[in-house]
Amino acid sequence: MDYRQRALKILPWVCARCAREFSGKKLRQLTVHHKDHDYRNNPADGSNWELLCIYCHDDEHSRRDVAQAYGKPTVGRRQPLSTYKPFADLENLLKPKK
Repeated sequence: MDYRQRALKILPWVCARCAREFSGKKLRQLTVHHKDHDYRNNPADGSNWELLCIYCHDDEHSRRDVAQAYGKPTVGRRQPLSTYKPFADLENLLKPKK
């Protein structure tokens, strides 16, 4: 029995990302994704697997490819993505007027 058959036996037939359910002929659209990206790491309890539909699986791997292409993020203090704070003065706006 290969790891896909084992995964289909122990995991629910639901994509772990988009939550679509699969059965019958559409079950072939459900793939086994290795959480640590090592296809050789196949523990019998399935702890390194998650079932993803083919679309979410492709998306997962393309995200990883993009991240590798742009390198690792710098370590240290992160700059905020935006300095705009839409609710900064909300407390004062909500106070009753005197």
